[in-house]
Amino acid sequence: MKRIALVTGASSGLGREFARLLAKKSGVDEVWLVARRRERLEALSRELALPARILALDLTAGESLTQIAALLQESGVTVAYLVNAAGFGRIGMAEDIGPGVTGRMVDLNCRAAAELTELVLPYMTKGSHVIEIASCAAFQPIPYLAAYAASKAFLLSYSRALAAEVSSRGISVTAVCPYWIRDTEFISVAKQTDKAGLFKGFPFSTTQKAVARRSLWAAEHGFTVFTPDPISTLHRLVTVILPHSWMIALSNLWRKIAA
Repeated sequence: MKRIALVTGASSGLGREFARLLAKKSGVDEVWLVARRRERLEALSRELALPARILALDLTAGESLTQIAALLQESGVTVAYLVNAAGFGRIGMAEDIGPGVTGRMVDLNCRAAAELTELVLPYMTKGSHVIEIASCAAFQPIPYLAAYAASKAFLLSYSRALAAEVSSRGISVTAVCPYWIRDTEFISVAKQTDKAGLFKGFPFSTTQKAVARRSLWAAEHGFTVFTPDPISTLHRLVTVILPHSWMIALSNLWRKIAA
């Protein structure tokens, strides 16, 4: 039976890096690339050492998940890796971001990730891995990243619980919680709604290649929650000790210092 890796958000950033890494993995026969931008997926597929199936889909559209479900059933594959890297964030006052953008953010970051995960689980076997791209923002409420941080908190909590549910099947679930990644489109897109210039600097940010490589290692070694860089690791430790009210004050202070 063919073993595949299914990667969402594969047209850029972490999704693209995971696709490149997984195409080099033994035990993977094909990579399924999911994102909206077909031309980018086609360019990526030409790089990969394995055959790639291009699925130019918007995961916030219900028919997209229906199409993936039909393809999984027809293909008779085993999913060795699922990487849910599709997602986006917005920086700014909640009233400036607005309900439409916030709704799409929650829909993609939460609903689509959870629905796709549960759609794929029946096609996984012992040794399969689910990788959910969360954020160290998941560890606390963050002013001016309110909906984004909350959406990633959902994904973190969901991953922790799901990992316990599927452990008896030999399937791992890993929530990856990085700090800012400087060489993806995420920051430039997120700042589009930052009308007051609330976030100006992103010191100690990491890179997509480092995060993807370390996170794949963590998934294969059974980590349920993984912080792939020093700042996210420190953030995780501090939030265990300090109450959220203190962490909100510290996040505001850090934002001003970083500016």
